[in-house]
Amino acid sequence: MSLPKAELHLHIEGTLEPELAFELAARNGVELPYADTAALREAYQFEDLQSFLNLYYELMAVLRTERDFEDLTNAYLARAAAQGVRHAEIFFDPQAHLARGVSMDTVVEGLWRALGASEANHGVSTQLIMCFLRDESAESALETLEAAKPHLHRIVGIGLDSAEVGHPPVKFREVYQAAAALGLRRVAHAGEEGPPEYIIEALDVLGVERIDHGLRCMEDEKLVARLVRDRIPLTLCPLSNVRLRAVDVLAEHPLPAMLAAGLLCTVNSDDPAYFGGYAGDNFDAVRRTLGLGEDQLRELARNSFVASFLEHDEERRARYLAEVEAYEFS
Repeated sequence: MSLPKAELHLHIEGTLEPELAFELAARNGVELPYADTAALREAYQFEDLQSFLNLYYELMAVLRTERDFEDLTNAYLARAAAQGVRHAEIFFDPQAHLARGVSMDTVVEGLWRALGASEANHGVSTQLIMCFLRDESAESALETLEAAKPHLHRIVGIGLDSAEVGHPPVKFREVYQAAAALGLRRVAHAGEEGPPEYIIEALDVLGVERIDHGLRCMEDEKLVARLVRDRIPLTLCPLSNVRLRAVDVLAEHPLPAMLAAGLLCTVNSDDPAYFGGYAGDNFDAVRRTLGLGEDQLRELARNSFVASFLEHDEERRARYLAEVEAYEFS
């Protein structure tokens, strides 16, 4: 679906398609434990978040140089643009690369080779959000923030991702306080596998402005009322939720109930190479399976621009919102 939209929950490492993984492996002399792209795609069957993360980190071994990160990002931007994405706020996981001996300079400058030219090459405006791995230590997160300081002119905010259960937001209080002092925007994954309490903690302890995922808020009526009252955006990822068994089948996804409750929901692709679809594919899926009408789809697209970190360019935001209103569904 080419309805104009912003993508606010997208891990750039999760856009590594099997074909590109093999291309980069050959370029960098990395041997993948799969016979071919078909065998690799066959491995994209996940029992839960951790089973996905195991493969996700394994395949990152092919990302070594600035050119690799540039090629990865350009491939995503081309696909996203074809599916109506006009603005993308892109996550990256520096700790996973630093642990492999790939420098922060290589990662950020490689990403920026593509992001800096994205409007000219793809018609997509972009922002970059650095995520911390919550199953790593709080000390590691602080060290990563320190390593990123020379690159903060490229980075708009911080996030928190990876294995959620057992790693509550409070663990990262100090690094979020430090990021706030640096003027960085703050988001965090919460309420995907973790309980509603993690959402509350992310808001109260970390001071986040958006909740990534957040679908388990529906288990707490007071939390729902708070999210509605404070207009806290939720960056939902329907196809991801099904592939990682957060929801058994798409027909049971709480998105319609969340919209009916007045929550500021957005639809995104998360790790699209692994989860069966990019942003437009997710919109197609919720339209087809959940029966969302044109008004609801337009609301989701409108929400994505409202929730985006475009306060520095309200004229651009207004232009994107006008594109949403002018869109004609087929």
